[in-house]
Amino acid sequence: MLPVLIIDDNDAVCMALQVLFDIHDISCETASSPQEGLALAKKKRFGVIIQDMNFTEDSTSGEEGAALFHNLRALDDCIPIFLITAWTSLETAVKLVKEGAHDYLGKPWDDTKLVEDVKSLLAIAERQDGGGFQADLAGMIFADPATNRLVESALQIAKSDVPVLITGPNGSGKDMLAHVVQANSARASQPFVKVNAGGLPNELLESELFGAEPGAFTGSRKLRVGRFEEANGGTLFLDEIGNLSAEGQMKLLRVLQSGEFSRLGSNKVMKTDVRVISATNSNLPQAIREGSFRQDLYFRLNVVELNAPALADRGADILPLAKHFLETLQATSPKTLGPDAEQALLAYSWPGNIRELRNRIQRAMLMCKTPVIGALDLDLQAPTLVESDPGANNSEAREVRQALDDARGNVSRAAAILGISRQALYRRMDKYGIVWEKRRQI
Repeated sequence: MLPVLIIDDNDAVCMALQVLFDIHDISCETASSPQEGLALAKKKRFGVIIQDMNFTEDSTSGEEGAALFHNLRALDDCIPIFLITAWTSLETAVKLVKEGAHDYLGKPWDDTKLVEDVKSLLAIAERQDGGGFQADLAGMIFADPATNRLVESALQIAKSDVPVLITGPNGSGKDMLAHVVQANSARASQPFVKVNAGGLPNELLESELFGAEPGAFTGSRKLRVGRFEEANGGTLFLDEIGNLSAEGQMKLLRVLQSGEFSRLGSNKVMKTDVRVISATNSNLPQAIREGSFRQDLYFRLNVVELNAPALADRGADILPLAKHFLETLQATSPKTLGPDAEQALLAYSWPGNIRELRNRIQRAMLMCKTPVIGALDLDLQAPTLVESDPGANNSEAREVRQALDDARGNVSRAAAILGISRQALYRRMDKYGIVWEKRRQI
């Protein structure tokens, strides 16, 4: 097993970690300065690095630790790095976690959790071929640069153990992204438990999340294991978190703060070790302003945020996804997409995102009577432009209308034609009263 490198100028911290790892048969080496630590990292391969955030007297900003972290990542951009931090440099540590650090350790740290994490990471390092990380994409299909950047971010933060909030519209693949994070984490071999948080009524919330003893409520005769207990050691995926009731938010916050809970009908306190990934299509900052979502819970869930863009904003994914669904949904009569079908798929705005694309392909396979699927088989609706102010003859307005015509009403494509953002295009459309309604694709 590869050794652990500890970089800290505090002899007591180095000794404590050395003793802890020695008890658990984990070899380690220590360095008392960033320079010494970098020299060791250049000479030999380590499986995990644990580094301090401050090295000189009276330094509390964490800048020295940030510089060391970036230098270590330049040597090996895959090695897991733990950051030892106090409250004074916590903000910097959280920023570095978003940049790829595995996690940060507050003082005093949890010995049991640290050892478990380090052992898991060392086991992964041993399985790597020549030190290279073989990513598990969990079946994601993509070709668009925007999606590629998103997946790279997911792979980077997967190595840490911090909570992740995945945002984006319905049907944009948030659950798939959660699987990518889990599959490439130190918890990959542990349970992945999904809960529709927004669909839990208050009367069932507590038993669903925390479990219930026999007889805890009317009609219950068996022990019910809750989702936090079921996911212990692994990942709990809380979908539709934005729809969680106020009571549910309070109960969830309590267990996230303490890591402790009790089954319904029991006074026994149980501990849980789960990584929480949550997802929502809601605007949580706006919900906080409106008083419908707790700010303290939001900060607990959103240490790192991944935003899944709408399918219309990653057009290069449309055909690869369509062909993938065509292959996976094939029955006895294989079918292909005709050129007009491909053009119709690219021109459509996809308000239902990936979920709608899959449904359209499935429908076309059932309805099409020939081996080649045509545009009409997809039954898509294309937008047609309607001007509320036809007299607006401004040259900029004409450019906007022409771009929307060329893009067949697809706002993302029209914005690309004009070389502006979607938001800027929407502002121009509002300015000149340009809207559109839907008509059948022909």
